[in-house]
Amino acid sequence: MVGVDIIEIKRIEKSIQKSSFIKGVFTDAEMEYYRGTGSRTETLAGFFAAKEAVSKASGYGIRGFKLTDIEILHAELGQPFVKVHGEAIKIINNRSINISISHNKTTAIAFCIISE
Repeated sequence: MVGVDIIEIKRIEKSIQKSSFIKGVFTDAEMEYYRGTGSRTETLAGFFAAKEAVSKASGYGIRGFKLTDIEILHAELGQPFVKVHGEAIKIINNRSINISISHNKTTAIAFCIISE
């Protein structure tokens, strides 16, 4: 299954002004990574797009789990990978998740493939 999402960085910039948005979408590890990048909004926009892309590739959309159940982490060399928690574990069901994230000055995009 394939999923893709694109988002305007300004939309995330406005949304992160609300702590309820941050707590409902991003994990502590994601926020720590964000702060480590100099708090660049495009980082969170990429995470958001990645979570949406994973949810689409799962075939469920955002149903049956929280966005914080999908966590975007980074390997030692910087490549992103997905860790699932909570109800998302049941939906993903040990399938392989591959993710790619990119951004420019105005938008962030993520592409996800979930395979057996």
